[in-house]
Amino acid sequence: MVDLSFFWHMHQPDYRNGEGVMRMPWVFLHAIKDYYDMPWILSRFPRLKASFNVTPPLIEQLLLYEKEGVESDHFLSLWAKSPQSLSSDEYEWVLKICRSSQFETMVKPLPRYAELYEKKRLNADEYVEFEVLFMLAWCGNYLRKDNEHIATLLKKGRGYDARDKALLIETLLSFIPKILPFYGELLKKGQVSLATTPLNHPILPLLLDMNNAKIANPKTAIPSDPLSLEGDAKAQVERAVVLYKELFGLSPTGFWPAEGAVDEKSVAIYKSHGIRWIATDEAILFRSLGCDTREALYRRYGYDNLFIAFRDHFLSDLIGFTYRFWDAEKAAEDFVSHLHTIGERYGDAAISVILDGENAWEFYRNNGYDFFDALYTKLDDTQWCRTVTMDETAEKGFETLPKIHPGSWIYSTFDTWVGHPQKNTAWERIYQTKRDYLRHEGRLDERQKAAITDHFLAAECSDWFWWYGDDHFTDYADEFDRLFRNHLIEIYRLMDVAPPANLFQPIAGERDLHALMSEPKFPIHPTIDGRISSFFEWLGSGMMDEGRLFSTMDKVRGPIETIYWGENGGAVYLRLDGDMEKLKRSGVLHIYIDELDTPIDLAAADAPLHGDISFAVGDIVEIALSKRIFRGMNKIHLRIEVELDGQVVQTLPGVSELGIDLQDDFSENWFV
Repeated sequence: MVDLSFFWHMHQPDYRNGEGVMRMPWVFLHAIKDYYDMPWILSRFPRLKASFNVTPPLIEQLLLYEKEGVESDHFLSLWAKSPQSLSSDEYEWVLKICRSSQFETMVKPLPRYAELYEKKRLNADEYVEFEVLFMLAWCGNYLRKDNEHIATLLKKGRGYDARDKALLIETLLSFIPKILPFYGELLKKGQVSLATTPLNHPILPLLLDMNNAKIANPKTAIPSDPLSLEGDAKAQVERAVVLYKELFGLSPTGFWPAEGAVDEKSVAIYKSHGIRWIATDEAILFRSLGCDTREALYRRYGYDNLFIAFRDHFLSDLIGFTYRFWDAEKAAEDFVSHLHTIGERYGDAAISVILDGENAWEFYRNNGYDFFDALYTKLDDTQWCRTVTMDETAEKGFETLPKIHPGSWIYSTFDTWVGHPQKNTAWERIYQTKRDYLRHEGRLDERQKAAITDHFLAAECSDWFWWYGDDHFTDYADEFDRLFRNHLIEIYRLMDVAPPANLFQPIAGERDLHALMSEPKFPIHPTIDGRISSFFEWLGSGMMDEGRLFSTMDKVRGPIETIYWGENGGAVYLRLDGDMEKLKRSGVLHIYIDELDTPIDLAAADAPLHGDISFAVGDIVEIALSKRIFRGMNKIHLRIEVELDGQVVQTLPGVSELGIDLQDDFSENWFV
């Protein structure tokens, strides 16, 4: 007997900005097309079973639509207005989304939609028609078959007006609250098992230890100075469990680790929360066993008494990518024939077919309905194959793996989320923000800390890293980039600290820093008097031009434009150039050094100091820090905050921290 486990992953990232408004509409669009349709099609075959993974960001955003309607979604709030009331940017944004539908499978079946799609310019009436047709194209088969209003609008075909648009959005918003309870109903009947994912869909093994990326692939370049974010990793799991229990009234039994990303430490975290099963890709099994055999794939395995379902890559990809081009009946026959071959060859095989439960169907004719109807009909008639839930298959006995090789569902590595310079830059932004937060944590109240934690967890979503780099393409890369950076910017605002300048700079296609900075070349011996006493005293220092680097950013910069740094055998030196009058009136410099427990605070009005610290404010700021302060250290990582009138207005450098090698003898710059 073949046991077949379908596992459909339902996920969208958190599109909410700092004001709690969703900046992109994909949760809503997939809600009316896929999130109800997939379990509904299954429910038409009561003997068949499957499992669904419903992620926390998806749950929270569906609930937000229920609570706040169109005002919760930037696109919907604009879509609901008359075209004449939109600004030119808003008008183009709505048009861009309405042109995003797959042409062959979603636009072409609605003749008027295809007609308007080809027009370069639309008048006001045509624009409204285009909006209505776009939304109708996204309506799933359940709505088309069972909702009277949707059926009537589709039958009309053309000539839609503002009244049609108002009726359409009212109908769709009233449908949203039916989706999540439907999963609960099928769970109670035993036709499905449900799982969830760590709160914001993070790559948990990378949060726990970035070196997992190099274990999975030794050639992967990891970010500079990574931090363990183990506390965040545990919070991601704990909060997901709480949200699931609030929604469905019981604790989850299974988890889909985001992107199938696993390692032994993350498995232990899941187990500590009572999770009985997780799932990942077949390549993780093969690397854990140290062999690549199909027979092994169809046996049951676990680790540390936790069942692990391993995804049949070939069968899953047939549905996800291949059958979209086939006749539905032929595709169903082909899939069942593969199952039969596995059963004949391996006997009592356990097969896990795991894939995205939403995105593939817009490439299928009729949103995949014909394919699933044919496939489920054939499976319902077989005597040698039964469909089972993940809960059921986890209850059976399984062999214990000797280890779990860290990796994900893509090539059993983490390279989709780390390694490319843009991906690594995003991680480094998180690490820097976390370091700055830890410096200020003690003065924050519980409300601030809670809100900051929310933003950290949201910034750790795998989707941001997916779109950075050149391995995936989207027309919405700028929007994804902005959402990611906005979470980190909000953290600084909650701390009442000026966000670093680099957070206002897009990561995708960011400028080459090397053109605007230089490393120290020689030992320096400046006089700490707040003046440029000699042309030579800062010659050979390192320099970063903050003003040029961030001159195009839409932000108010602080008073410092340029940073210089250097050292000799006895001291580390810093020089800051910029608007000294602001600094002299009320300025305080906070110098944070990772390797020291307490910051060095320098008030401009109190300069100069003597001893281990010399400080002067005049035409420039000059600082000398005796190396006695850093006794026993080989390298320091330094960060400066500029405070004016009691408020932190600038963090320096605007890119990461300043790493200074205290043992540098600059011999690479010697000439003979």
